[in-house]
Amino acid sequence: MAGCASPADARRPAAPPPSASAPPVSAPPASGAPADPTDAAWVQLMTPMNEQAVALLSLAAERSGDARVRSWAAGLRTSQNGELARLRPLLARMGLPDTNVHEGHDMPGMVTADDLARARAVRGAAFDRFLVAEIGDHLRQSAEVSRSETGAGTRQDAKRLAAALVSARRTELARLPDVSGGPG
Repeated sequence: MAGCASPADARRPAAPPPSASAPPVSAPPASGAPADPTDAAWVQLMTPMNEQAVALLSLAAERSGDARVRSWAAGLRTSQNGELARLRPLLARMGLPDTNVHEGHDMPGMVTADDLARARAVRGAAFDRFLVAEIGDHLRQSAEVSRSETGAGTRQDAKRLAAALVSARRTELARLPDVSGGPG
């Protein structure tokens, strides 16, 4: 799940070494168990990815020039918020903070502050093209990251949610509006 690293990552304290007296774990972690690095990386990436996508999708109500795009964006925003309602409790169950550890990182599929500023600077068909392109990137990359979690993660609750997100992304990508031409 590489894709971003920053000097801030190096300043974060390392996880404490496992206790020598701890028994080996042979079963998948319980839902309240700490996250392994793959599970933690996935949920800590998916949460801000969805938050930023929601911020962009929210602009469609006022900036889009196409009723179809506004309707699509509203539905997808609801879906992304529903995923956030499942991701945030997963963060808590893993003992992870509900903070964006990827703040300021420019990485594939992440809607950035610059992207939001560009979206606020356009209206109509130009906004619609920008929105669909950015959200398409978000959906493709978040599906890829979630597929990685389903294969390499260890927590069953995280893997189930990741699999659900992969399935949702397939459906959502098929619903991307065509904004390549026509009125706008």
